[in-house]
Amino acid sequence: MATETVAAEGEGGLEFHPFDQFEIKPLFGEIGDPVSWYTISNATFWMALAALCVVLLLVVGTRGRAVIPSRVQSAAELVYGFVYKMVEDVTGKEGLTYFPWIMTLFLFILFSNYLGLLPLAFTPTSHIAVTAVLALGVFIGVTVLGFVKNGMAFLGLFWMKEAPLFLRPVIAIIEVISYFVRPVSHSIRLAGNLVAGHAMIKVFAGFAAIAALSPLSVVAITAIYGLEVLVAGIQAYVFTILTCIYLKDALHPSH
Repeated sequence: MATETVAAEGEGGLEFHPFDQFEIKPLFGEIGDPVSWYTISNATFWMALAALCVVLLLVVGTRGRAVIPSRVQSAAELVYGFVYKMVEDVTGKEGLTYFPWIMTLFLFILFSNYLGLLPLAFTPTSHIAVTAVLALGVFIGVTVLGFVKNGMAFLGLFWMKEAPLFLRPVIAIIEVISYFVRPVSHSIRLAGNLVAGHAMIKVFAGFAAIAALSPLSVVAITAIYGLEVLVAGIQAYVFTILTCIYLKDALHPSH
């Protein structure tokens, strides 16, 4: 994401850049070095850290499988049950075959969102490049699955038999457009919400340098940060439940 500058300059020379926090930089080397696909960057590091957290929670945290679980095992079991129930309720028993994939998606996004709330952290899911890959993976996966499971009957997803005959072609065009817009809305919704919240925190942090506004700035930052804690969890949930809905369409395409 290109760095955008929002500057507020007064007598004291106040200047802040709320979008600098989203700039992808090399993890090693000098500032300004080019970032290539093979460069270990801040985005690479924090995505790897999110993946490591998933492994620590589900593999290391539950390796004992104790009858009286530890706190980490209890947290893992709670998340497992939550996502399992979500998949079962939305897609039915048939969709549970794909539970590991959906569970991994949920936890990766959840950890990426919450790790991004740490001071000086980087939020990978604030970048369209990351969320678009996740959304395209879901879109391509459920589309291929729809044709594999149902053959050409998958196209019944776009043909609403309950509608009057003369309206069906129009509705089919609308359904096709909305279907191909799915990965766009799926990715922008996640990235946009995180960018907005993080940028607002940075803006209010800039005003903290003004003595007269600093108390109000601290209150605003605290309130927005609390909201961001909620948004981080909600957006992971929204991305996951939409994935379940798309999976249901692939498994049961008829209206």
